[in-house]
Amino acid sequence: MNAPLAIDYETIFRNAPVGMCVSQHRVIHACNEVLAGMFGYEPGDLVGQSFRVLYPTLDEFERTGARIVPIMSAKGHYSDERIMKRANQELFWCHVSGRSLIPGDPHAAGIWTFEDLSAKRPVTAELTPREREIAALLVEGKTSKLIARHVGLSPRTVEMHRAKLMRKFGAATSSELVHRLIGVSA
Repeated sequence: MNAPLAIDYETIFRNAPVGMCVSQHRVIHACNEVLAGMFGYEPGDLVGQSFRVLYPTLDEFERTGARIVPIMSAKGHYSDERIMKRANQELFWCHVSGRSLIPGDPHAAGIWTFEDLSAKRPVTAELTPREREIAALLVEGKTSKLIARHVGLSPRTVEMHRAKLMRKFGAATSSELVHRLIGVSA
């Protein structure tokens, strides 16, 4: 009979099959090798860095941080799929999930997981920061009206961005656009 496995949380954290980190005020305080490798850094390079280094632009970092607050305040956790940036500036789709460790103060402390989606969802077109944000919300199944409310734009402006995305991805319909965004042939 096997002896019970001693639980060593540091070993579990270091060897998790997804990128993981612990943050305080959007600064990485600990991360595993999978996370560092996913973003093209050496282990330890991300410790002490703002999450800002993982975003394509400062604006996307700030808007995402603001978008997370009401959701985490209400639910205690957050999850989405978004385009992130590797150390070599390559953009890639990433599934991000997080949990606040301090109720009522989402950015004070949290634990986050990151899953690289680039193998099944490549970034195939040059997108503006706003187009990346809208593309991520379209993938979540949100309507133009909900996206507009979510990002503080008019529904008409969201429709204009959706039309640009459709042209860039050669999609004839919104459904075809979403399929192309997620890397599935329509």
